[in-house]
Amino acid sequence: MSLTAYQRARSIAETPRAMEHRLMSQITGEMIAAQDAGLERGALMPALHRNREVWNTFSSLCAASDNQLPVELRAGIISLALWVERYTGQVVRGQAPIADLISVNRAVIEGLAPENVAS
Repeated sequence: MSLTAYQRARSIAETPRAMEHRLMSQITGEMIAAQDAGLERGALMPALHRNREVWNTFSSLCAASDNQLPVELRAGIISLALWVERYTGQVVRGQAPIADLISVNRAVIEGLAPENVAS
């Protein structure tokens, strides 16, 4: 099967939650690799930029009036997105470690894991 066919099949079969889990796992893996490589400040920007983009997207989706998630969860996600935005700036300036962003993402990944889906 070609890569394109595989990606198309996955996009059809994959739930939004599974897609979010996969995306957060990929981005977090990039941040871990950057951390393990000893990258600092601006050298972290490629991984940090992707992380910031996904959190901004989550925030925008949660702010939408037609979003069906519980209000408290939406507010929590928006708050986390705002924190990620501010904290990322601190990481780029060398004022904070990337490890805290990784920890937040890992907690989200754990919450999105298939075994944590309520029946």
